[in-house]
Amino acid sequence: MKHLFVILSILFTGMAAAQSKYEAGIQKGFEQMKTAKTAEDMTAASALFERIGDAEKDKWLPYYYASYANYISGWMNPKADKDKVAEKSKDLLGKAEALETNNSELHCLRQMIAIQQLTVDPMSRYQTYGAEAEKALQNAAKADPNNPRIYYLRGQTLMNTPEAFGGGKAAAKKQFEKSLELFKTFQPASALHPNWGKEDAEKSLTACQ
Repeated sequence: MKHLFVILSILFTGMAAAQSKYEAGIQKGFEQMKTAKTAEDMTAASALFERIGDAEKDKWLPYYYASYANYISGWMNPKADKDKVAEKSKDLLGKAEALETNNSELHCLRQMIAIQQLTVDPMSRYQTYGAEAEKALQNAAKADPNNPRIYYLRGQTLMNTPEAFGGGKAAAKKQFEKSLELFKTFQPASALHPNWGKEDAEKSLTACQ
C-alpha cells in the first residue's frame, strides 16, 4: 500500500508539473502578444502557441490563440497579404474546432477572419465574406448568447456599414452597450480562456457618442 501511495504521488506530481508547463507556455505567449511591436513579433507569438498546441494535442486554446495572434499580425502590417494571413488563421482555427465543437469563442474568431478577408475588396466580397461573418456570429450567439465579444464584433461591423444598409453609429452603439453590460458579469472559464474586448468596446462606444 505504501508503494502505491508513492507511485500515485509521483504520478500526480508529474501531472501537476505538466499542467504548470502548459500554463507557463500559454502565459509566455500572452506576454509575447502584449509586447509585440511588429507583425513579425506577433507571428512569433502565433508560432509559439502553435507549438504548444502540437505538443498538447487535446487542448483547443493554444490553437485558438495561434489563430488569433496570426490574425492580428495581418492588421499590424498594412502591406500584408490579408488572404494569405487569413488562410493560415483558418487552418489554425480548424485545429481548435476539431478539438472543441460549437464554441462561441471559435465562432467569433471565424467571424473576425472573414471580415479581414472582406476588407480586401468590400464591394465584390460582401456577399461571400459578409454572409460568412454574419453566420459565424449567429452560431456564436446560439452557442453562448452571453458572450460579450459577439456584440462588440457586431457593433464593429455596423460601424463600418452604411446607414442605408442598416449600419451606422446609432445601430452600432446599441451593440457596444450590450457588450459592456455583459462584460460586467462575464467570467472566463479560467485565467487562460479568452477575456479580451472590454476596453475595445468602451473605446468604440465613445466613438459612437
